[in-house]
Amino acid sequence: MLNSNEYRPGAGPADNYKQNYEEYKMQTETERLIIRSFRPGDEKAFAEMAKDGSLREIGFGVDFQDWMGDWAAEAAELTKKDDARTDYIPCTVVLRSTGEIVGNVGCTYFDDLKKVGICYFAGSAYRKQGYISEAVKAYLPFFFEHYNENEIIATIRDTNLPSWKTAERCGFRLTEVKMYKDVGDEEEDLYRFYTYIRPTEADF
Repeated sequence: MLNSNEYRPGAGPADNYKQNYEEYKMQTETERLIIRSFRPGDEKAFAEMAKDGSLREIGFGVDFQDWMGDWAAEAAELTKKDDARTDYIPCTVVLRSTGEIVGNVGCTYFDDLKKVGICYFAGSAYRKQGYISEAVKAYLPFFFEHYNENEIIATIRDTNLPSWKTAERCGFRLTEVKMYKDVGDEEEDLYRFYTYIRPTEADF
């Protein structure tokens, strides 16, 4: 997940994204959720979620509201670019019944590993309800249909039990547990590495 130290200056306002949004939007739905491309304004919901400190794990500290405009501008530009091997491409998770934003799912490129990984989060008020598992399961078919990738990985701190349990529920296979320093980490920590292989016809 991107953090405040990773933004490039001069990215431009997120409003520049609005007029071109229809050209590259993604949307898929489940019984309870809509998973769609990031839209300007979504960052305000994420900033509210971050205020309680529950999103520090993915790089959104309590001060996220101070730099959410920069994040939104970059997220919009990366969504438009739509290159899974460039950086981070976020999608917003929305409740169908109310229109509330509950979290985020997307992909991010690990330059050190030369692989594309999944990333996801939910606000603390929306956890333990299965929303993110549902969103990830809906996102994976889109990912493999849309991008020419044979796998998608997940790197999760060993202490983040809810996150790696979500990955396992969604079919990710544990491949390794080792010390690793992710982007934004001050020092190495114990991480669990997962992979999800592109399904074949034999899998259906």
